[in-house]
Amino acid sequence: MMTAAELQAFEREVADAFEAKQITAPIHLSDGNEAQLIAIFQNVKPTDWVFSTWRSHYHALLKGVPRDLIIRDILAGRSMALHFPEQRFFTSAIVGGTLPIACGVAKACAPGERVWCFVGDMTASIGAFHDAERYASGYALPIRFVVEDNGLSTNTPTKETWGHGTEPVTQRYTYTRTYPHVGGGVYVAF
Repeated sequence: MMTAAELQAFEREVADAFEAKQITAPIHLSDGNEAQLIAIFQNVKPTDWVFSTWRSHYHALLKGVPRDLIIRDILAGRSMALHFPEQRFFTSAIVGGTLPIACGVAKACAPGERVWCFVGDMTASIGAFHDAERYASGYALPIRFVVEDNGLSTNTPTKETWGHGTEPVTQRYTYTRTYPHVGGGVYVAF
């Protein structure tokens, strides 16, 4: 398992390469969450699957992807799209893009395998996340969603994105319907 100092040194190396114009594509660096990730990855087995976001360097390193493979792909401009099938590690630069895929993999997991799906706090507020979470819970899938909450949606405070209202905006009631989904209950040929 890598140490916090080793993770930080890796990101500094990537930042230096970016600033030296050796990387000609976007990069998203991690910092400040080393201890939390090291603790989480102590529970991630080599046979587990990890799905990550565009900020995935720490995840790949902690999953056991060889450092030289990660740096090679980053230098080639693929920082936001790291994929290492042999280590069962995948990312997506699409917000929430891995959520349905992670659920599908979890549904197909062999006994003893588990899926870990990392998302940011803003992604955890979108419909795709709620759908994935509900589906995974409803089918008792071997998946763990990990929300990495830095309080920001890119550079906007996440709480400001959705406002500060406190009044409920949803009213729900239940009922029993009389008619079927379509028609009046009698088949009609047109």
